[in-house]
Formats: sequence, structure tokens, C-alpha cells
Amino acid sequence: MDLSSFITSLFTSFIVFVILMILFAWLSTKPGNAVIYYPNRILKGLDPLDGSKSKTRNPFAWIREAFSSSEQDVIALSGVDSAVYFVFLSTVFGILLLSGLFLVPIVIPLAITEKTPDVKDSIGKNAFDDLDKLSMAHIKENGKRLWACVLACYWVSLVSYVFLWKAYKHVSDLRAAALMSPEAKPEQFAVLVRDIPASSDGQSRKEQVDAYFKNIYPETFYKSLVVTENKEVNKIYEELEECKKKLRRAEIIYADSKKVNPEGVVQTHKTGFLGLVGKKVDSIKYYNEKIDELTPKLEAAQKSTVREKQQGAAVVFFTSRVTAAAAAQSAHARMIDTWTVTDAPEPRQILWTKLSKTYYEREIRQYVVYFIVFLTILFYMIPIGLISAFTTLPNLRKLLPFLKVILDQTTIRTVLGAYLPQLALIVFLALLPKFLLFLSKEEGLTSESHAERGASGKYFYFSVFNVFIGVTLGGTLFDSLKDIENHPNSIVDKLAQSLPGNATFFITFVALKFFVGYGLELSRIVPLIIFHLKRKYLCKTEEDLRDAWLPGDLGYATKIPNDLLVFTITLCYVVITPLIIPFGAIYFGLGWLVFRNQVLKVVVPKYESNGKMWPHIHLRIVASLLLFQVTMIGYFGVKKFIYTPVIIPLPILTFIFAFVCNKKFYRFFQSTALEVVARHELKDMPNMETVYKSFIPPSLNSEKGPDEHYDDSV
Repeated sequence: MDLSSFITSLFTSFIVFVILMILFAWLSTKPGNAVIYYPNRILKGLDPLDGSKSKTRNPFAWIREAFSSSEQDVIALSGVDSAVYFVFLSTVFGILLLSGLFLVPIVIPLAITEKTPDVKDSIGKNAFDDLDKLSMAHIKENGKRLWACVLACYWVSLVSYVFLWKAYKHVSDLRAAALMSPEAKPEQFAVLVRDIPASSDGQSRKEQVDAYFKNIYPETFYKSLVVTENKEVNKIYEELEECKKKLRRAEIIYADSKKVNPEGVVQTHKTGFLGLVGKKVDSIKYYNEKIDELTPKLEAAQKSTVREKQQGAAVVFFTSRVTAAAAAQSAHARMIDTWTVTDAPEPRQILWTKLSKTYYEREIRQYVVYFIVFLTILFYMIPIGLISAFTTLPNLRKLLPFLKVILDQTTIRTVLGAYLPQLALIVFLALLPKFLLFLSKEEGLTSESHAERGASGKYFYFSVFNVFIGVTLGGTLFDSLKDIENHPNSIVDKLAQSLPGNATFFITFVALKFFVGYGLELSRIVPLIIFHLKRKYLCKTEEDLRDAWLPGDLGYATKIPNDLLVFTITLCYVVITPLIIPFGAIYFGLGWLVFRNQVLKVVVPKYESNGKMWPHIHLRIVASLLLFQVTMIGYFGVKKFIYTPVIIPLPILTFIFAFVCNKKFYRFFQSTALEVVARHELKDMPNMETVYKSFIPPSLNSEKGPDEHYDDSV
């Protein structure tokens, strides 16, 4: 990438962001768009513009409102997990900001003023001499100025340790405050029991579980809910609900037609594939008959499911949340593969189909999934490297000669050089997250939040190996293939020399993500267009309309690893090319502002884990720090700096820091501390029957009484 492409990429990305921000400021004032720009507030019964000093928006109003909001505002509207995400953003922003205060005014002047003629320019598909003069590539080998870079490495590491320690402690306080809340939560009175052994005396599963826990906790045991295999009953329930939804829709269409024609127009549809083939029927009559047919069928399936399809897992309820917390941390059997007891997830996020997996099945599944992820990382590096190499303009000219006419156009060449590699990489990465989430669920995890944390970790390591390492290796090996073939020992030297040059690619990659990505996130152009199309052509009922605008959550399974990738890239180049620091800082600073607005007004969390994601985030930040330190050891070695061993203590310190943090803080995130739930009395003791019923799956929640079938099975 030449300098003109680099500047074009940054300038056009900024212009796109400004345009999208102005569109947001204009579109968000339209009353018909309120459900797109303020759904969180609307769902909570709040005035969309409450807190705004003016009913007319300007491009900077959202910034003022984001800055004026407090952490408690975030928790009240979107929960502790959202607040933890902002702790992450502010932590890495602080690390980059303080690092930049030392590196930018010291390392860059040292590089610029280096006058030794023996300095080698970096190599790589994205290198250009102007950037080399601002990086370590312009400091001569084994020169005294490299000592400033050594101090920079220690400074960055020290800043990271301080910020990470303070963040871990702060998130621990947030989690404690949430768990000490006097407001009762159903999951605080329940535990999840798996690996229930077969009964030896002819008892049903429910009788077995009740007898076991009543014997251990005679005063606080309430009752149990045995997990069942619900595949058949779920199918009938979903079909019944779909019929009810279509009936409401048909009735509304019929009622609307009577406003024009007093007799009304009878709604009809075909019963075949997608309503395109088959017998034509009266929709209202047809769906009423289907509902009458499915309702008794569902009740019969509910009874047979509860009685005959009980699994080796259960949710057990206690009248004391201290007892529930203690039970979740206790060994209830001598053998690890029986009576496994853990904290119960929120009812809304339980993965019911995974609860019956046995201990050894879970272990085997976990190793199989890890192996598949390893293969995915390994083989995805090949296409990532090819994309990195083939999307450069010189290589496109070689591989696709018929494009020469187009690529020779100055304007087209500049635009493609600015965007093509980055867009190809972003699109390629977008294909992966759902696959990794599927794999995480197949491990046998119990909750949606746990599965997303697992998928997030897999996606992070995939991104680091295939984007950071893959792009660097891909560009270097392709560009220097002949040299390496003739001189195999030069591969390390080529790789090290390419690091400053590849920083240009990553700078434009980061800029594209925060300018265009944040612009689209803030303006919500795509959801807005989809909503208005659905409202005009598809929505007939209030339920249809609500489904059309109802937003999702932040998408932690992809959001956090993408942010961590940007941090990893920035951190690994922070000393080599300090120019990347402002771009990384803008990414996280602007991200804090944009997502502050989104969390307060738009996103609706689908679960709450009370900050359990933080140890995962912390560990990946530490991994990024370790990768930075190892990268610097290698780069100092290539610069022939004879005092390179002075950097070696840094990775050792990082391992010690990670070990101490894990020992001090992690246990509280793994299980609930008893002093936390025992410290404050509840405002009101919850109705235990309501707590119990909240865990019953919807497909088993009969109209005549949600737990009648369970009681019948005893």
C-alpha cells in the first residue's frame, strides 16, 4: 500500500462516519423511528428523549448524553454484563493512552532523527518508506537508541498490570453488589444437578432426587424439577403457537377488510409448501380446527414426557439462597461423575437439551470440540494467508491479467489499494462466529452465557493466529518466496523486517472498523430499512410489529473477540510503530461513546451473568500482553541488540501476574461467595412456587397449571 492509498483509506472512512452520524442525528428525531433508536427505553416504559435538553437532535447530542450517564445508569438499563464491557473498553483505552504518552514523544523522534545510512527499510506488501521513518525499523541495529524501546516495553507492561488489577477488583465489586441486591432472583434459590445415578430401588427420578436432597438439607429443601427429553413436546408446542399467531393475523386482516366491505373478505391460503401449493382453505376456520386438534395432543405429550422421559439431571430448589450457594460449591458424592451440583443459570438462558449429557460425555465432547477448533484455526490460516497475499494489487495483476485495464486506472487502483485487503478479511471473518457458537454448545455447556464465553474465547485465538500472525506471515512469505527459497535461513529476518510495514495494513484495518463499523452501528441504517419494509409489507399484528423492531444484545460472542483482536494488534505494534497507538485509542474511546449510547437506548440483553465474562476478558488481555512481549524479544533479536535478554523477565512477570490474579479473584466468579448472599436480608421472601414455575420450559407449561404434570409423575 502506498501513501496515497493509506491517506485515501483514512479520509474516506472518516467521511463515511460523519455522513452516517449526521443521518443518525436526523433519523432519530422522526417519531416513526423511535422503536429503532430507543427500543430499550420504550420497553422499560421510559420517554425516549428523557434526559435530552432539546427535542431536536444535533450530531453531538448523543455524545453529551453518553458522557453524562453513570455506571449505575448502565446497570439499571442493561445489567452488570454491559457495565463490565465498559470496564473492558476503559481499561484498554487507559493502557493505550498512558503507553502513548511515553512512546509517541520519545520513540518516534528517536526513529526520525536516526541518520545512520545502514538502516534497512521494512519489507512487505504494505510497507512504505515514510512510515518506516516513524518506526523502530529506522533505528539502527544494536544502537543505543534501542534502550529507549526496552524502557518502552517495561512501561507498557507496568501500565497494563496496574490497569488490569484495578479493573479486576472493580468488576469483583460490581458482581458482589449485584449478588447482594435485596431483590430476589429465581436462580439464587436453585442449583443445577447433573449425573444423577440410576435408582436401585425402583424410585422415579423425581422421588430419587427429592429423597437425596431432603436427607442432606431437611430444613431448606423445597422441591425439584427433573429435566425431561422435550423434543416431541417442543415440536407440538411450536406448531400450536405458530397456528395461534397465524389465526390472530388472519382475524385482524378479516376485521380490517370489513371496514371497506361490511361482509368482509374471507382469508384463504393453500396448505402445501410455503402456502404456494395444495388445497385452498378458509384460514380462520382452518387454524381454529388445528388449534382444537393440537391442544389435547399437547396435553397428552406433556404428561407422557414428564412421566416417561425423565433424564439424569434436575433443578433443585431451596428456601434459602445461602443454602443454594453453599450446595453449588459442595461435593455431594465421593465420585466426580455422580451428583454434580453447580449454580443454576437464569431460567431464560438454560440450554435444556445439553443438561442430560453425562460427565464422561461432556469430557469427550470438550476434547473433540477443541480438536475441531484446532483444525479450524490451522486450515483457516491457509485461506487467510492467501487472501492477505492475493488481494494486493501487484499480485492481482499477476494472477488475473485481464484486470490490468481496470487496475491501471489511477482512481480505481487507489480505492482498491485502500480497501480491498481489509474488506476481504472482514467478510471472511464474518462467516465463522455461528460455527464456533454451535461448537461451544455441543460441549454440553448449561447456559447461553457460558456458550457465548466459550465461543468468544475460540474466536479470539482464531483471530489472533489467523489475522495477526496469518496476515504477517502471508504477506512476507508471498512477497519474498524466491529469496526464502534460495536462503531458507532468512525467513526470520524477512518476517521481522516486515512487521513495521504490515503495521500500515493494520492501521487501515482498525480505522475501517471504527469509522465505518461504528458509523453503521450508531446510524442503524440496515435495521431501519428492514423494519420499514417489514412494517409496510409483512406486519399485520402488534406482535408482528414488535418482532420487526425488537433488537438483540451486544453480541458478546463476536464483539469482545473483535475488540480484543484490535487491542492485540495495537499492543504488538505499540513499540515497533507507535503511530498505531492513536488509532487504537480512537477505536476504544469512540467505541465507549457509541456503545454507551446503544446500551442506554438500543440493545436489550438476553441474559445476565453478573460479570462472569470478565475473567475470560482478563485472560485474553494478558495473552495479548504476553504475545507483545514475545514479539518484542524476537524483534530486538533481529535488530541484533546484544542486550535483548533484559526483555526476557517480562513474560515471566506476566505469568506471575496472571497466576496471582487467578488465585485472588477467579474463585468468586466461579461460584458465589457465601458472605455476599448472607450479608443483606431480602426485602421480601419470594413465593417459592413462582420461583419453581419460572424454570418450567414453556412447552411443558400447561394452561391448567404449569406443574400439575410434574406432581402427577410422583
